Amino acid sequence: MNHLINARLRGHTGLFTLRWANGLISAIEAQASATPAPLSGSDGEGLDAGGQLVIPPLVEPHIHLDAALTAGEPRWNLSGTLFEGIECWAERKALVTHEDTKSRAHRTIRMLAAHGIQHVRSHVDVTEPGLGTLKAMLEVRDEARPLIDLQIVAFPQEGIESFANGRALMSEAVAMGADVVGGIPHFENTRDQGVSSVHFLMDLAERHGRLVDVHCDETDDPNSRFLEVLAEVTRVHGMGSRVTASHTTAMGSYDNAYCYKLFRLLKQAGLSFISCPTESIHLQGRFDSYPKRRGLTRVPELDRAGLNVCFAQDSIVDPWYPLGNGNILRILDAGLHICHMLGYEDLQRALDFVTDHGAKAMALGERYGIEVGRPANLVLLSAESDYALLRTQGQALLSIRHGQVILRRTLGEVALAPGNA
Repeated sequence: MNHLINARLRGHTGLFTLRWANGLISAIEAQASATPAPLSGSDGEGLDAGGQLVIPPLVEPHIHLDAALTAGEPRWNLSGTLFEGIECWAERKALVTHEDTKSRAHRTIRMLAAHGIQHVRSHVDVTEPGLGTLKAMLEVRDEARPLIDLQIVAFPQEGIESFANGRALMSEAVAMGADVVGGIPHFENTRDQGVSSVHFLMDLAERHGRLVDVHCDETDDPNSRFLEVLAEVTRVHGMGSRVTASHTTAMGSYDNAYCYKLFRLLKQAGLSFISCPTESIHLQGRFDSYPKRRGLTRVPELDRAGLNVCFAQDSIVDPWYPLGNGNILRILDAGLHICHMLGYEDLQRALDFVTDHGAKAMALGERYGIEVGRPANLVLLSAESDYALLRTQGQALLSIRHGQVILRRTLGEVALAPGNA
């Protein structure tokens, strides 16, 4: 199979035939009308999109594969807070083995791939002597290539400055092959340590040509203001296209006067943002009575300011979030609801937040998108538009990777009883 007919493309009217060869898109041809049946001939039988939407693969830009599928081991996070989750994970780490990490990661990757995701960025905890988890995940990165492209973040779950040998572990993780440098400044013991950790990780990334993705201000505390530090270092060093701030949930508690000034800096810095709506609304607001805060960053404000912002799952059945099945379209649906983004214009471009914006945060560049010469990585959805997909809670029906089908899904149909047809 080397072509797909009757495809509808975002931003275009009419139907198209997509062709590929040697794993790359070779042609995008407008059709005068719908073709009634799959084409066949000397170049092989084609696939039929049936007038439904074909997009580049869905993107998962923030997940923790090394912790996935561990909820309740060795105990449940009873308070539902971020901080107890970190305590539970510290206990679970003592039970981690090389094969345990790989097995859970591969099972989770198959869950992601089953929903049309082909690009994944996973944070991997490097606050452990020997970095055994990172070694396992680097192997997973290579083994999972038939299904996904995986970026590995060196993530200091328990801090850089406040964890023993934190700086050395981060440097070793980068030397071993981590693609992205992470951080968690709000979890460091003091404000000064948080600021110092940002400067260290940004310098480490710049020296080694790595991307940056920082867990930044993942708290309801309005005094947690490490985003301004990250943004200013990003601005000064001109690293905007390489830097991402994840979570930034404290922004939901900042006053508007401070945010007005902050947004000026954010636009100058040009960094990307990732919001994990289902996880944040679950973890944040835990110390509130009523009214309770939603606990998310200012997604619509960031988006309307022209900043790159996307949605992600963050966790699948781990100490921080006990649910999840790999379906990022579920996250998109929840995020748009939580962020008050169900207006007409938002609905028309909703898929941006789980496709193009995530690809930009991951710096995928010309490895992503439906254009001639780019990888033949395509996903067929069960609707003809962004709005229709959300309204029907649609799914990925077909996932093509480098020209090969890796997922097929058939939707169920209701069989009406005789006399009711």
